[in-house]
Amino acid sequence: MPVIPADPTVVHPMPDQPRVVLLKPLVTSPLIEVGEFSYYDDPDDPTAFESRNVLYHYGPEKLIIGKFCALGEGVRFVMNGANHRMDGPSTFPFPIMGASWAEHFDLITGLPGRGDTFVGNDVWFGYRATIMPGVRIGHGAVIASGSVVVDDVPDYGIAGGNPARLIRRRYSDADIARLLAVAWWTWPTQHITEHIRTIMSGSIDDLETAAPKKQ
Repeated sequence: MPVIPADPTVVHPMPDQPRVVLLKPLVTSPLIEVGEFSYYDDPDDPTAFESRNVLYHYGPEKLIIGKFCALGEGVRFVMNGANHRMDGPSTFPFPIMGASWAEHFDLITGLPGRGDTFVGNDVWFGYRATIMPGVRIGHGAVIASGSVVVDDVPDYGIAGGNPARLIRRRYSDADIARLLAVAWWTWPTQHITEHIRTIMSGSIDDLETAAPKKQ
């Protein structure tokens, strides 16, 4: 019986569950990059991810999400466009109200930002997690439900709370180095398909054994 990979180009990978969408074939913004098979789950129009879940995205900073990431309902990315001035008595953005106030638009342009927001591969976001601008979340990380992530999260770290703090690492430093070296998310899709059980439930030894042989 042939081993058939899943299709990364369909928007709804589960036809009987329209609440689940693959993001790569869905997003259109040049400021958002998403790897294959990363999905978003929401019962209330998940196809509106770009407008409802990526907030204040006026550029030029990018949101970069790797492959095989799982985004629970209500996960939101706050981008640098949400910034207000904090070096004067008021943080209110007067110029956006128009009329003569608009003459002072230079006061709200060019505010310092934290750069691109980066999410590695195989990251799991719990229900209604919020990711603040410029955060880098490492491969294999887990973000607990309701967390507000304001600082970077290391590879295979578990972070939670408001503001989110590192709770623990999923593996030892040595094992994390092995996992990053094997980088199963870079394997050809056919090879991943043949080793799903090892990727989901095997040991690191098993994963290294299953890795494609270098030519």
